[in-house]
Amino acid sequence: MTSSNEQQNLPWVEKYRPKSLDELISHETIIKTINKYIDENQLPHLLLYGPPGTGKTSTILACARKLYTPAQFNSMVLELNASDDRGIGIVRGQILSFASTGTMYRSAFKLIILDEADAMTNDAQNALRRIIEKYTDNVRFCIICNYLNKIIPALQSRCTRFRFLPLAAEQIMPRLNHVIEAENLKVTEDGKEALMTLSGGDMRKVISVLQSTWFAYGAVNKENVYNCVGHPLPADINNIVNWLLNESYDTCYTKIQKLKLDKGLALQDILTEIHSCIVKIDFPDPLFIDVLCKMADIEKRLASGCRDAIQVNSLISAFYKLRNIET
Repeated sequence: MTSSNEQQNLPWVEKYRPKSLDELISHETIIKTINKYIDENQLPHLLLYGPPGTGKTSTILACARKLYTPAQFNSMVLELNASDDRGIGIVRGQILSFASTGTMYRSAFKLIILDEADAMTNDAQNALRRIIEKYTDNVRFCIICNYLNKIIPALQSRCTRFRFLPLAAEQIMPRLNHVIEAENLKVTEDGKEALMTLSGGDMRKVISVLQSTWFAYGAVNKENVYNCVGHPLPADINNIVNWLLNESYDTCYTKIQKLKLDKGLALQDILTEIHSCIVKIDFPDPLFIDVLCKMADIEKRLASGCRDAIQVNSLISAFYKLRNIET
């Protein structure tokens, strides 16, 4: 058991991780189905996939706590994640050894959790499929990944698949309020909205940004949340779009560069937010498509390692045709 001091020092993501299936805040159908499998002792091999922070790992760990007592847990559960080597050598060694060894508990099976399994090589996945078949009487596998297409079809067909969707704001909010009350934090309503906006349905990100903002500023509001993660404020993006459509070339470049340096913003984030902003403006379709294509090219060049300063010039020039037509 974790001591009170260790519990106090835990990151909030771990401190408030659900410990049982009843504490999970969403995916009621998935939880109900897995619960029924466990109650009837019919648990199949599982494949859980979906975006980060949606409860995949928490779900299977809660299942493991329901299946095994604390004394049994370490001997009955093998968890390997992205930090472990999971090439073909580990599959043929550690995983095979664990799966082929019997249990001291009658009518019980072991559980092998492969987290971030989309990082496994194809050779390792092909070696794993035979182990899954051969030792089904003794072990159950739970494969967790973000991208289903990186898991070979042979493994997918051997597992019952469950897709974890990004969490909705109404699902995240009760848990967020619970953490705020437990830690006695000062959080404004616009701060909560900012956390929801930036998280994209990722519960882990909500709690991590909440903790970072609180320790950095001592108060959680919209401006502090955006500054903590280095994300441009909506007001800044509105200013940038206004400059792109109205200011002269030199003035626009100077202002954007100054804003980037003053607030430590990344051009990639600015591009993403500009896209979200301009889709709300009623531009002629051909011009809008042209701007989007040019912004996509800029994003590609940034990903290739091109300098920000040059791409800022490209961004300004991308809006010039649009601005001239508008005027």
